[in-house]
Amino acid sequence: MTLDRSTIWPYEDGEPGEYYYSRYASPTVVEAERALGALDGGHALLYPSGSGATTSLVLGLLKPGDTIALAEGCYFGTGVTFEALARWGLRHVEFDQTQPPPEGVQLVWLEAPSNPFLTMPDLEAAAAHPAPVVVDSTAATPVHLRPLEHGADFVLHSATKYLAGHDDVLLGAVVCRDAETAAELRRFRTVTGIVAAPDPAWLLLRGLKTLELRVARQTETAALLAERLTAHPAVSTVRWAGLGGLLSFDVADAATARRVETSTRVIVNATSLGGVTSVMESRARWEGDRVPAGLLRLSVGLEDPETLWEDLARALGD
Repeated sequence: MTLDRSTIWPYEDGEPGEYYYSRYASPTVVEAERALGALDGGHALLYPSGSGATTSLVLGLLKPGDTIALAEGCYFGTGVTFEALARWGLRHVEFDQTQPPPEGVQLVWLEAPSNPFLTMPDLEAAAAHPAPVVVDSTAATPVHLRPLEHGADFVLHSATKYLAGHDDVLLGAVVCRDAETAAELRRFRTVTGIVAAPDPAWLLLRGLKTLELRVARQTETAALLAERLTAHPAVSTVRWAGLGGLLSFDVADAATARRVETSTRVIVNATSLGGVTSVMESRARWEGDRVPAGLLRLSVGLEDPETLWEDLARALGD
């Protein structure tokens, strides 16, 4: 796929063609949307970031006075975004996503698995709810889960993470079950200007070529590390959803977590997840009392599994 950075295209016989101004559509972005839509089994739209996708989806679907049922323990930034939208009359309530969503809400927001608690939602119970269902499937990816096949109406991805996969892309995506709703959201995206640029879309296309291979390797390594961390005397709790390269584990306290995250030599002490490089951080620095003080989130990369374990074991004091 050729990277087309144009913002305008000539009219055809005096009339706009398929592409004429990039806020409406551009070739590289459209190609990336087609590729991702095929993976998730729906109609994809790209946005400048995962948070941009969240904001555009909620504002495009809901009205003042509506309430979102948000999976508790999900990515904390989603709740922060919803709090920021409260001034426009949008409310949200948290619920246990392993149980049916509450009544009287206009949108159900799930995360599969949740970040950093790694719970999986009850998709069947959510699909039975009358409200539309969004599944943030960033950590599962289409390799492990296609939520539209389980009754969800929308899939959301921070494409910055596993889909692009190399820590060099900022991009979000929404995949819609039906074409009509996708067209409505596309119109809203156009008038609000929350549009993706061609360069990150091109890098997403690059990342999708190796997605299945990367996620399979990351899942295999995460399974090994989760098993060994469970048996380690310095670790009290290990969370892994049984799929994907994301896990979290608890050490004694915040001071221990700080020592561990700053002692690794191969695993990078950094935020984010889903890249080819393993990264780990204490989440309490961002989320406060919402998470245990000793919780460490580990995103497994593509390094040798035994090298990663040796690095972790050394940092844990083995």
